[in-house]
Amino acid sequence: SIHSHSQKMVAVKTNIPHWATATPNLGVEMELFHKITFELSGGYNPFEFSDNKQWKHWIIWPEGRYWLQEAFYGHFIGLHGVFAGFDIGGLELPREKFSSLKDRRYQGNINGIGVSYGYDWIIGNNLTIEINAGAGYGRLNYDTFTNGNHGYKINEGRKHYIGPTKGSISLVYIF
Repeated sequence: SIHSHSQKMVAVKTNIPHWATATPNLGVEMELFHKITFELSGGYNPFEFSDNKQWKHWIIWPEGRYWLQEAFYGHFIGLHGVFAGFDIGGLELPREKFSSLKDRRYQGNINGIGVSYGYDWIIGNNLTIEINAGAGYGRLNYDTFTNGNHGYKINEGRKHYIGPTKGSISLVYIF
């Protein structure tokens, strides 16, 4: 018997809303089997702002996807992991739930897993727009410090988290 192998597609992508938080990011997705792909994406924000304000973080999202029509087109469902580190503080955010960020700094990580749903629209020969949202479980480990880089540790915490674990609107180029 004769076997033929078609070329597997590979895509590079960037999450547009991540850029709004000054977070450079990049993702690579490759076709493994018919309708099954694997994506590895991540972002990194090393920036500090004036007055001890910072929103430093890094994040990595590995994700396996099953495409309902064909790879890189239409609907997909996924299983993803989330691995992130953060060092944030000195921020005045509008919700009262985050009011402690004004005079404290939180440093730690989150590890988790989730399920996602997405859709990919073709907008050009090799260009697509992808929307992806996911929810799941995460375990947060963090230390609380007084505000500033030289603040002292005042507490530590461990929390279970259930809720959104992934969200993106990505510009995708397929090779």
